[in-house]
Amino acid sequence: MNLKKKFLIYWCVFDLPSKELEIQQLEKDSIDPLFWQNSDLAQSKMKILAAMNTQVSVWKGFQEQIENHLELLELANPESDMKLLDEIKLEVDCLEQAVAEQEFTLTLSGEHDQRDAILALHAGAGGVDSQDWASMLVRMYTRWCDRKGFGCQILDVSHGEESGIKSVVVQVAGEYAYGHLKAEKGVHRLVRISPFDNDHARHTSFALAEVIPRMEEGADIEINPDDLRVDVFRAGGHGGQSVQKNSTAIRITHEPTGIVVTCQNERSQRQNREIAMRILASRLADLERERKDREISDLKGDHISAEWGNQIRSYVLHPYQMVKDHRTDMETSATSEVLDGDIDMFIKAYLKLSLIHISEPTRRTPISYAVFCLK
Repeated sequence: MNLKKKFLIYWCVFDLPSKELEIQQLEKDSIDPLFWQNSDLAQSKMKILAAMNTQVSVWKGFQEQIENHLELLELANPESDMKLLDEIKLEVDCLEQAVAEQEFTLTLSGEHDQRDAILALHAGAGGVDSQDWASMLVRMYTRWCDRKGFGCQILDVSHGEESGIKSVVVQVAGEYAYGHLKAEKGVHRLVRISPFDNDHARHTSFALAEVIPRMEEGADIEINPDDLRVDVFRAGGHGGQSVQKNSTAIRITHEPTGIVVTCQNERSQRQNREIAMRILASRLADLERERKDREISDLKGDHISAEWGNQIRSYVLHPYQMVKDHRTDMETSATSEVLDGDIDMFIKAYLKLSLIHISEPTRRTPISYAVFCLK
């Protein structure tokens, strides 16, 4: 088998040349005096640079080890060099274990996967039950962030009249935050005995999760001020000290697209405006990405729209206990643990399913395929 040729073919999954070019560009940007004018954006890009350098270093190390082993195999005599062959096999076993631990990072190779994420949750059909369900999801993702060591900041929230929330926007900060959370985009369905129903009937509730990478206006995307309508109003709340006496809340409407962003969590109008513009920039960038994806899908001849009601995951608390992801068929009866933030099994299953499919005899990533051939 021509392993070198196979290795070069499958290496495209990792796309080392592209990553090295991106690293060079980030390093070039970082020495520009203007780079640090926006400290938040600069720090975000430096985190991306550090993560990419680590990733490239690890996988280049795997590549070098494999090539060294291949050279030794070509020189070894199967009859007289049994000790050497045993040593190579032992090293290959260790290498395969190391690759297995790093292989998941290949699922996080999207253009914006290293970025922070903006997670928006919206209560759907189901009235107060759905609003309560949305608040349960906020807790689930907050606990997941704690498990991952990610920062979690609520940027804006609209509370329900009786209970729960109508909608919430959360910023999740951490290495590959968007790369992980993009697996959660879609409709989440809850089946349970409603705590708000006097008849104790079983209710089905829906909530929509939107996930977009954090973008910065002026750096990642340009927004024409003439396209914006800005309204200022008093921040709402549950009453008492929660209600602002001054007009600090911001509503920004991007008139060409109709996108509306509100922010009222901060106590100053300036802070609310900065956050609203950050969310708007991220939504506009995501809109452009979706437009390009539609163009590609049209060229391919098939397009499947994500419609409300096409749930990605069901959380059943009655008459039995089960959480099932309908895209991967991953399921568990440990509903309490899932709702307490233990959702990595679903995220990893979805991201692995999304990897580029490689032809038989294996569907391995390039490095593990080479290790497979060595063995």
